Amino acid sequence: MIPTGSLVNGAAIIGGSLLGVILHSRFPERIRQIVFQALGLGTILIGLQMALKVQDILILMFSLLIGGIIGELLQLDTLFERGASKLKQMVGSKDTGFIDGMITASLIFCIGAMAIIGSFEEGINGNTTILYTKSLLDGFASIALASSYGIGVLFSFIPVMLYQGSLTLFASSFHEWFSPLIIDQLTATGGLLILGISLTLLEIKRINLSNLLPSLVVVVLLTVLIG
Repeated sequence: MIPTGSLVNGAAIIGGSLLGVILHSRFPERIRQIVFQALGLGTILIGLQMALKVQDILILMFSLLIGGIIGELLQLDTLFERGASKLKQMVGSKDTGFIDGMITASLIFCIGAMAIIGSFEEGINGNTTILYTKSLLDGFASIALASSYGIGVLFSFIPVMLYQGSLTLFASSFHEWFSPLIIDQLTATGGLLILGISLTLLEIKRINLSNLLPSLVVVVLLTVLIG
């Protein structure tokens, strides 16, 4: 099975990022600030809508705690930064915002209900509508992000395609494992992480979201065992 939705999503991010880089020098600082504020506020709404799907809040809390500890022990944030740094060297970029742009964009595009549910929907039913809609949204978001962070945002298409493509292929083979309860719990956990992204975009508090990513796996395991 070819994960068509993820391929289209990656292409939309590339196209939007290129346009954002072109517009980079033409955006005054006050325009970039208001764009980030708008993205931050919109991200809060998305995160809240997702987080309110929680069915068992204790499982969600324990998932965040355990996932955060695992992430810290594995030093995922350092691994991601090293990976982005090596990619920056490979492409010969001198953009100071390359690493932050790639990591921030990757988190925004990967941690979300549309990424998870859209990938499952394509894998289980062959329906790419959700991922095509996400592609359109990500394309516009990448314009705004790349206009501020630079070319690093473009390379977020790599983790997006790997992540969503893997979910699609996994869902096509093991769809019977994912009950509505698991999907709701997974969506709610992703929603809280998205709220963390909004805090960063609004420059309220920088949360180490990279090290909280294992909570997305932990919440599935705990829900299966306990829920």
